[in-house]
Amino acid sequence: MNTYLVGGAVRDKLLGLPCGDRDYVVVGETPEAMLAAGFKTVGKDFPVFLHPQTGEEYALARTERKSGRGYRGFVVHAEPTVTLEDDLIRRDFTINAIAEAADGTLVDPYGGARDLQDRVLRHVGEAFVEDPLRVLRAARFMARFAAHGFTVAPETMSLMREMTAAGELADLTPERVWQELSRALGYATPSAFLRTLHDCGALAVVLPEVDALYGVPQRAEYHPEVDTGVHTEMVCDMAAQLAPGDDLVGFAALTHDLGKALTPSDELPKHILHEQRGLDPLQALCARLKVPTAHRDLALSACREHLNVHRLFELRSGSIHDLFARNDGFRQPQRIALLATVCEADKRGRGGMGESDYPQAAELLTLHAAALSVRGADVIKEGLQGPALGEALRLARIDAIRRARKPAS
Repeated sequence: MNTYLVGGAVRDKLLGLPCGDRDYVVVGETPEAMLAAGFKTVGKDFPVFLHPQTGEEYALARTERKSGRGYRGFVVHAEPTVTLEDDLIRRDFTINAIAEAADGTLVDPYGGARDLQDRVLRHVGEAFVEDPLRVLRAARFMARFAAHGFTVAPETMSLMREMTAAGELADLTPERVWQELSRALGYATPSAFLRTLHDCGALAVVLPEVDALYGVPQRAEYHPEVDTGVHTEMVCDMAAQLAPGDDLVGFAALTHDLGKALTPSDELPKHILHEQRGLDPLQALCARLKVPTAHRDLALSACREHLNVHRLFELRSGSIHDLFARNDGFRQPQRIALLATVCEADKRGRGGMGESDYPQAAELLTLHAAALSVRGADVIKEGLQGPALGEALRLARIDAIRRARKPAS
């Protein structure tokens, strides 16, 4: 059986990065031969099999022919006559179109190894335009590899602009957009995802609420970067630094300032009430992409509360308690810790402020712990019940917050 290791495992090995899943292509075989050898079939749209011992995926070499719009409109052809080169040319980028034989020999007909060395993300062939999902994949790969010096080849960026202008991205399902977005937010440089999509016009299609932030000015004394879109990029990268791999924090960082796109022009560069203005577009974005509830709820908290957390040392103890309650911090205490991280990313994700201190984060956690330490059993008195008991608990928690606060300096 002629098998070749392909895709990301080969790419990452050549880059000196940890390899994830190992996928194989089998050349010159039939589904019947695979089943006879003990493999188990798992592919619905094309023949993919699981190895009987390792459980790794082995796919028969195949070609694809465009048969309709979108990323599902393909007819797959898998026969023993399909060559390895035929299979590799249908792939998205040259760096993903390298195969490794069992003896370690590389099969690289489309220059992927050279592009790895030059740190270039380049499409394999003109068939790239047939799959709109590849625009998002290019941006997601940039989120992962921009830190390693990668750039998008000019001709690839040109094709991505053409695909966007032709309306191809309208065929992407919300689930696939969210899948690519959430994965990009878990990488080291999510700003590269946003910038790549913005540069080819695709961000306005898949995330119009975020795209609208570019070009919106902010007060330079608070935001040396001025442009709200640039600030959003910086906040996402800072969130990735503070909470590596956490797309929950990443999504809240991405959407915390959506309201700034709705600031009336005569109020610029100030953004009064942008926290409240951002809630409706955030809800719309979450509904459209079918964003998971946990992501939506944290994002709403960050959008609504980030200025309150920044002003934490100015708030009354009762207001701090109500912030905890408003954000379900007594039933879901982890929400407050996540909120603190998002707010720190917001404050430090600004020009020249990447190394600045953010004491509000530690103070918020300290005060939250103090409030959590008060239980209902601590305030139960004879005859107290219902609203009266709830108010007694609230007052006791406010008192605990007051006693735990750092004295004013």
